[in-house]
Formats: sequence, structure tokens, C-alpha cells
Amino acid sequence: MKRKYDYDLLVIGAGSGGVRAARVAAGHGAKVAVAEEYRIGGTCVVRGCVPKKLLVYGAHFAEDLEDAARFGWQIEGASFNWTTLRDNVLAEVTRLSGLYTETLQNHSVEVLPGRAVVRGPHSVTIGEREVSAERLLIATGARPHIPDVPGCEHGITSNEAFHLESLPGRIVIAGGGYIANEFAGIFNELGSKVTLVHRSNRILRGYDHQICDRLLQISTMKGIRFLLNSTIERVVRRADGTLAVHTARDVLECDALMFATGRVPNTDGLGLESAGVQLDEHGAVRVDEWNRSTCPSIYAVGDVTNRVQLTPVAIREGQAFADTCYGNKPTKVDYRCIPSAVFSHPPLAGVGLTEAEARNTLGAVKIYTADFRPMKNVLANRNERALYKVVVDDASGRIVGAHMIGPDAPEILQVMAVIVKAGMTKAQLDECVAIHPTMAEELVLLK
Repeated sequence: MKRKYDYDLLVIGAGSGGVRAARVAAGHGAKVAVAEEYRIGGTCVVRGCVPKKLLVYGAHFAEDLEDAARFGWQIEGASFNWTTLRDNVLAEVTRLSGLYTETLQNHSVEVLPGRAVVRGPHSVTIGEREVSAERLLIATGARPHIPDVPGCEHGITSNEAFHLESLPGRIVIAGGGYIANEFAGIFNELGSKVTLVHRSNRILRGYDHQICDRLLQISTMKGIRFLLNSTIERVVRRADGTLAVHTARDVLECDALMFATGRVPNTDGLGLESAGVQLDEHGAVRVDEWNRSTCPSIYAVGDVTNRVQLTPVAIREGQAFADTCYGNKPTKVDYRCIPSAVFSHPPLAGVGLTEAEARNTLGAVKIYTADFRPMKNVLANRNERALYKVVVDDASGRIVGAHMIGPDAPEILQVMAVIVKAGMTKAQLDECVAIHPTMAEELVLLK
């Protein structure tokens, strides 16, 4: 019997969500193709989480080498070479992109290179070629937002940060979210003089205030300059190649300016209007709880929907879509209790309700904290304190939030995310025996 369409499913975008959806749908027996205009792997693998975390590892050696002498190690003549780190990170990105491509091929998913444009509910053009599919899945992700200020073309974004020819001696970073704070930490550790400009008086909106304040305090102590309640008004490139970044109060001289002021869903020029797909005010695809758009044959997952812009969420959405549409297993994503982390120096992480959210929604809450200097920091003479915080609903004793900053905080918080998700009580946490000496033991000893 001849197929009505070329494919059962055509996925536009080969990032984390799109690749998962394609692989699982093909595993359920669907004929699947993926269109990708750049590289397989998407934001996370190519220009996001993975290369960023590798830069974080590389940057942290600055402190480790500094601390080594207190632990008896004499390291003479240590120096840093940016191009070595950059090229090794980019080589790892290429390797991982290749693995993602192999995964698609091993599951008989056809890769269609080129920019896809939607021409109707079941039709897409890729270059000169027109293809049809019973269902389309939009998984085109998001891109960095660049503020519309004079001279903005002289700035870079996180996309270009991984490809810099050399390390800037002075860098201004615009933004106060996780990307801004992560790159502020990276560049500062690697020796750049960093100034962070943010329009609000608080960094890291959505994270617990006390944890964010601790990061601000530690980052300032490390030499990062924060200009809060400030915005960039214009950028001028000087004859010597340096930049003059004008704010309302200051003119900041620097060698590079990086915009980290949010991310915009990639729907421009995608042709979705031709199929009656509605977008919200931010350009994101409007979808229901089953990831279906306002066009019955077109679905969307990941950052292009602007629900929760995190890689594991995109993967869950891609899995849920494929299981629902092709696996006879209707699945919705649970957006409650999603843990997240900021790979700053030191890193922080959180899950569930912040203290402020809990007080506003639950009323009576109990807050348990541990404010301590990790053992390694003590011997290293590093005056940097970790802060762990657990939020408990007073009525039920249930743990409704956990937040922390300190070495390996994201690794430790993953376990607390399970505890919050499972609805465990503080009494049950207290019953756990500590592993000593560890930082994580502080969680079962909280007062």
C-alpha cells in the first residue's frame, strides 16, 4: 500500500528534544526524518551545556592550582593557554555531534541537511526539495537575544564565546541570569577582568534569594564587578579595536562585550503561519499538554515552546510526544519540581519552592539551613562558605524545596530533587545516617 506522505514524522531541528522524539518514534515503527540546518546535537551539545561545562572545568583549575600548595604540591611555572582549552572543547563537541548522528542512523532516521520551511499542515521545503509528513514536530530551539541598542553588532553572545581567537583582557557581560553568571565565573577564573551589567537589583531571577546573595558576595570577593540597576545604552568601537560600553552612569572600557540577556524561540521565517500555527507574544509555539500546536498535525517540543528552557525537559517532551503519538502510551510531562543548576564559581542549584514562594503559598513554613566552610576550603585557607537550605511545610512536615550553593552543589542536589518529588518529610530525611566526612552529610544534619 502506497504511503500518503513521504514520512510518518518529520522533525525540524536535531537538538536534544528533536533527536529523542525521532529516535523513539522510529523505535515504535514510524518512518522518520530529521531536518537540520547546522549541526546535529542542538544548543546543548554544540553551543550550550556541554561545551560550557567543559569550560567551567577548565576554569576551575585556576583555584585548584592555587590551593595545591596548601596540600603539599609545588607546581612551578603553571600557565594557561586559551587555544588549547578551546580547541579540545570544540573537538569534544564534534565527537558528540557524531555520536548523535550515529544514534539517528542506527534507528533508521533519515537526516535531511538544510533549512526547513513549513508550507502547510503536512508539507515542508528543504532547499529546493519538498517533502511531506503525516505529522511535523517543531524542535528548532532558541537563540540568544541581542538588545536593540546602537552598536550592538560589536557584541558577542554565548554562541561566539566558544570560538574566541584569544581571551579578552577585559570583558563586559550584559545580563543577570545563569548564562551571564556562568561566563562571568569562567572568564574571571581564566584571568579576564569581568564587569557584569544587569538591569535589575537581583541576579538569577527564580532562584532562592539567600543563595543568590551568597553567590553575589563570593563573586565580588573573587573580583567580578557588578553594576546592578543598570542597562547598556550604546556601544562604540574605538580605532584600536577596544569597545566603549556606555551605561547611564558609566563608560566601561573593554576588549569584548557579551550579551546574555535571555533567549528567543527560533520561529522566524519558519513558515508556521502557513499552517495556522499560533505563536505567543515571544514568538514561541503555543502548545497544549500533549505538545500539539493549533494545527492538529503539527507539534512542538523544547525551547521553541518557551515552557521550561532546559535540556532534560526538552528530552522528556520529545519522549512524551513519541510515546503518545507512536507508542500507544499517552504521556504528559510533569513540570512540578524540576531541578536546575547554575555552573557558576561556586555552583548553585535548586528544586521546588524557594523560601519566598513557600511563605506566599503555604503560609507557615520552617527553614533549615547549614552555613559552613567545606573541609577542602578550610585547609586551602579559602574563606568561601557553602550554604544549604531546606524549605518545609510546617503543617505536613513535607520538604517542598531545597537550595544550595557550594562545591558540587548540582551533583548533591540531584538526590534532594528525588526527595522533594517523592514528597518525603523532614523527619524521614533526619532518619538517614550521614556519610562522614562529606559535604552532603549536612543535608541529614540540618537544624
